[in-house]
Amino acid sequence: MIHYTSSDIHQMDKIFRLNLINSCTGFKSANLLGTKSIDGMPNVAVFSSVTHLGSNPPLIGFILRPTTVPRDTFKNIKETGVFTVNHIHSEIIADAHHTSAKYPTEISEFSQTSLDEEYLDNFYAPFVKDAKIRLGCRFLNQYEIKENDTLLLVSEIEHVYIADHDIQQADGWLKLQNAATVTINGLDGYAKTTLLERFNYARPRNK
Repeated sequence: MIHYTSSDIHQMDKIFRLNLINSCTGFKSANLLGTKSIDGMPNVAVFSSVTHLGSNPPLIGFILRPTTVPRDTFKNIKETGVFTVNHIHSEIIADAHHTSAKYPTEISEFSQTSLDEEYLDNFYAPFVKDAKIRLGCRFLNQYEIKENDTLLLVSEIEHVYIADHDIQQADGWLKLQNAATVTINGLDGYAKTTLLERFNYARPRNK
């Protein structure tokens, strides 16, 4: 058995620690966040921290790393109040991952990949055209996480777009496997998912 103590973790090589700690918590969501500056420059970036916060109202949250360096996604969201969340699927993982490259503000990641921007229903932020599940979101609030100087951004889902009827089941549930939605393992590993089982609402057993 491999065992690391807190002391071991703090003394690790930076890259080794990044890989270990980013993967030891399990698979993460894989999304492209689309934004546009007030000057009209579109931006798209891969995020693995988008998570469900509540259904009524429909809230999501995601984590932003320290803003001591330029963060175009954060700047655009704060200035325009809106962004999109686009599921990464198996056919676009290479281009999706490339959006993590640090391009200057005046260069759009859309122009450096095969990803295409699309605008729907007069929503200001760009959607990723080929994404099969897309959300249009409005920023609500931010919360500082003092322990590592990151931010939790809380937003409300205003639009949901689902590409194919076979993705959504009769009870509203989305079968993500049918959308070829992938998941992220650590920082740079992308994996397919296969549904094993879906269970009924769990209630206490009478033994």
